[in-house]
Amino acid sequence: MSRLAQTAGLTDDQRDILKTVREFVDKEIIPVATELEHRDEYPQAIVDGLKELGLFGLMIPEEYGGLGESLLTYALCVEEIARGWMSVSGIINTHFIVAYMLKQHGTQEQREYFLPRMALGEVRGAFSMSEPGLGSDVSAITSKAVRDGDEYVLNGQKMWLTNGGTSTLVAVLVRSDEGHPEGTAPHKSMTTFLVEKEAGFGEVRPGLTIPGKIDKMGYKGVDTTELIMDGLRIPANRVLGGKTGRGFYQMMDGVEVGRVNVAARGCGVAQRAFELGVSYAQQRHTFGKAIAEHQAIQFKLAEMATKVEAAHAMMVNAARKKDSGERNDLEAGMAKYLASEYCKEVVEDAFRIHGGYGFSKEYEIERLYREAPMLLIGEGTAEIQKMIIGRRLLEEYRLQG
Repeated sequence: MSRLAQTAGLTDDQRDILKTVREFVDKEIIPVATELEHRDEYPQAIVDGLKELGLFGLMIPEEYGGLGESLLTYALCVEEIARGWMSVSGIINTHFIVAYMLKQHGTQEQREYFLPRMALGEVRGAFSMSEPGLGSDVSAITSKAVRDGDEYVLNGQKMWLTNGGTSTLVAVLVRSDEGHPEGTAPHKSMTTFLVEKEAGFGEVRPGLTIPGKIDKMGYKGVDTTELIMDGLRIPANRVLGGKTGRGFYQMMDGVEVGRVNVAARGCGVAQRAFELGVSYAQQRHTFGKAIAEHQAIQFKLAEMATKVEAAHAMMVNAARKKDSGERNDLEAGMAKYLASEYCKEVVEDAFRIHGGYGFSKEYEIERLYREAPMLLIGEGTAEIQKMIIGRRLLEEYRLQG
C-alpha cells in the first residue's frame, strides 16, 4: 500500500472494496494498459472483470441490485482504476452519472426499468450535453425536441460523447420550448431525454447515428463520438423525471458527481506518475550514483508527492460533502481544478525524471503524458471551474449593507 493518498475514517467494507480494486488494477490493468492504449483497443476483458466485481452497480441502491455505496467509495475506486489506466475510469464515469441522475431525478418506472440492468452492466450509460459549436456554453444548445402526440421528435448534433458507441442508454440534453413562453431563460427550457439504442456505430436506431470514433492524442481505448439526431422519435415517458424544463438542473447535478470523478482520475494518474518517477530515479545512475540522490531530483519528488497528497485531500472532501447531502459545487470545482492541474505537473515532472526514455513508447510515462491533458478540459475547463468557484465565493462572502 502506498504511503501517499491515504483516506482516514473508512469502514471495513470500504477498505475491502478498495483492496480488491487495487489488486485487480495491479494484476489485470497495469500489465496490459499501455499495449491496449497504443492499439486504441477497447478493453473488453477489463470491463468484463469490472462487471464481475460489481463495480457497475457500486453506487446504485441495493433495492435495484447495486451495492449502495457512497460517492466517496466510488471516487476512491476511480482513483485506483485511473492509476492503472485512465481510460477505464472513463468507461465507468459516464455510466455512473446516468445512474446517479436516474436515482435522483427519474420517475419510479424509469428507476425500476433501468437501474437493475445498469447495476449488472447489462445496460451501459452515457450522457450528452456538448455540441460542436458551444463547448462549455451549455445555455447555447441548439438541439431541439418538439412534441408530437405521445412522442417527441429530436433533431441536432452532439459532440464529445464518451462511450458513444458502447453505451446502450444515453441521457441527452436538448432544448424543449413546450410550456415555456418565448423569453424564458435558456436553462429553464432544457430537457433530458433517456435514449435507448443498440451498441455500435452507424444508424443505431431510426433517426440516431453514431458516426464513428474520434481519433484523439490520448484517452484511447474508450470510444469518444458524435451523436446525430435526425427525426429521432422518443416516447414522452422517456423524459427524465417525467417533466420538461428540468434538464439543465438534472445535468448539472450529474456533472457535480462527474467533477469529483475527474478529480479522482487526476489523483490516480498523478499517483502512478509519482510511482514511476520515484522508481526510475532509484534505478537510473549518473555521475556515479542514482539520480534520486541528486538534490535536484529529490526536490522534484518532494513537490510531486505534496501535490498528490493535496489533490487527494481535496477530492475526498468534495466527495464527502456531496455524500452529506450538502451542496458541493464549490468543493467539486476546487477539487477538479486542483487535481487536474497538479496531475499535469506531476506527470511532466515524472517525464523529466525519465529524461530521453520518457519520450519512448516503451515507457509507461509516455502514455500518461498524453492522457493528462484530457483532465484539463473534461467536465469543464479550468477557466469554467474558476468561474464557478469565484461566483460561489461571492455568494458566501457577500458584503452586508
